[in-house]
Amino acid sequence: QVVLVESGGGLVQAGGSLRLSCAASGSIFNVNDMGWFRQAPGKQRELVATITSGGSTNYAEVAKVRFTISRDNAKNTVYLQMNSLKPEDTAVYYCNADIKYYSGDYLRRDVHWGQGTQVTVSS
Repeated sequence: QVVLVESGGGLVQAGGSLRLSCAASGSIFNVNDMGWFRQAPGKQRELVATITSGGSTNYAEVAKVRFTISRDNAKNTVYLQMNSLKPEDTAVYYCNADIKYYSGDYLRRDVHWGQGTQVTVSS
C-alpha cells in the first residue's frame, strides 16, 4: 500500500556530486521522519542522515559537512545532496520513512524502506 522509490544513484569520480531522491506513494495519511542509510559491501547498514516533517535534520559524522538532506512534504519526497564524494562513500543507499497510511478502514503506521540505489565513487 506504500512504496518508496529511490533514484539518482550512479557512478561518479571522486570529488563529484550526486543527488538522490526518494518518493513515497500509496495510501498515505502523513509522513513523519524520513532518512537515508547506506550499506557498503561486507559492512552493516549505517545511518547517513534523517529529517523530521518540520525540517529538523540529523547527520552522521561522515555526512555532516559534505551531505545535505532535505524534503518536499507536498511531494512526500526526501533528497540527499552529496558533494565532494569519496571512494569510501561507495555503497547502496536506502531511504526510509515513518508513514501513517490507510489500510482498509484503518490507519496504520510503519517504517518503510526503499529498494536501494547504488552509488559508486571511483578514485
